[in-house]
Amino acid sequence: MGKQTKGIHHISAIVGHPQENVDFYAGVLGLRLVKKTVNFDDPGTYHLYFGDEEGSPGTIITFFPWAKGRKGRIGDGQVGVTTYVVPEGSLASWKNRLESFQISFTETERFGERYLQFDDPHGLHLELVEREAGEKSTWESDGITSDMAIKGFGGSILYSSNPTETANLLEDHMGLTEIDANEEYIRYQSQADIGNIIDVKMASGDRGMMGVGTVHHIAWRATDDNDLRDWQEHLYQNGFGVTDVKDRNYFNSVYFKEHGGILFEMATDSPGFAIDEERDELGRDLKLPPQYEDFRDQLTESLYPIEVRKLSK
Repeated sequence: MGKQTKGIHHISAIVGHPQENVDFYAGVLGLRLVKKTVNFDDPGTYHLYFGDEEGSPGTIITFFPWAKGRKGRIGDGQVGVTTYVVPEGSLASWKNRLESFQISFTETERFGERYLQFDDPHGLHLELVEREAGEKSTWESDGITSDMAIKGFGGSILYSSNPTETANLLEDHMGLTEIDANEEYIRYQSQADIGNIIDVKMASGDRGMMGVGTVHHIAWRATDDNDLRDWQEHLYQNGFGVTDVKDRNYFNSVYFKEHGGILFEMATDSPGFAIDEERDELGRDLKLPPQYEDFRDQLTESLYPIEVRKLSK
């Protein structure tokens, strides 16, 4: 048996104005803002994390908001669609909620499951699907109870410039199992209850262009630092140009570009988001990595003020 990832750790995307980002993911979708920090490579830009109450692996979507950034194009070499899983019987409530916020959606079916597909304010493709697997979220917000709250990721649709190579990577080197296929997609499943279903689109199209409204990378779960180093060696031995280990404060990780052009990351489950804030205070204050703490005043002044607020319908 080769290496096996449990599934998605997080997905990171580029968006527009940060307050619009907070309003949509916290206000409309009801996710918790669990961490407000900065891009370690560009500290003048926020790095915002949204997920369940604790920021559990498999629930976290992260954003680099560029208020005046160039619009991107979703295409090959990217995560095309990010899937969220909700409790069984809740899609009707979600239809009502999206309609109340005047968010257009379409209903579709894939591999026998019904989906609500819609875009966020900056163009990211999202969808909701009902599944029994996965614990219900305990994070309740305005109008969203645990009976309809997003549990975490259902998975994603990968748009690859070389779908066969991407599919081979998932199955042969990352330990996912092919469970279904049709003319459009091959479906893979990992070990976890959430963040576990990956559909690879088998027809290539136009190359994606990085910018506002596109996914920057998808991260997969490594258990701990020892497991991460094993993944680093495993990937290197199988022909992938993997980076050195990066310290991201809340997890450690390595990156590599898979052969279909999608940027993949392997990220540790630990230490998590409670290392610099109490659980009840997650996402409240701006948290900076040590190398930028001396510049807190300047950064605070330059970053757009944001808040989690109740939205009018």
